[in-house]
Amino acid sequence: MNLNKELLDTLACPACHAEVRLQNEKIVCQNSNCGLRFPVKEGIPVMLIEEAEKPVQS
Repeated sequence: MNLNKELLDTLACPACHAEVRLQNEKIVCQNSNCGLRFPVKEGIPVMLIEEAEKPVQS
């Protein structure tokens, strides 16, 4: 998957406003207390909290 770096640099987690990065075809919040994972559908990041996956609790 190839997302524009400028787009990734402007995105932030809608829940906590932390930086995000592309990881395994998901946009992942870098805040360890949040960690939401947002899908990318047809090359478009879906930055909706309702669509996000919660991190696995260990």
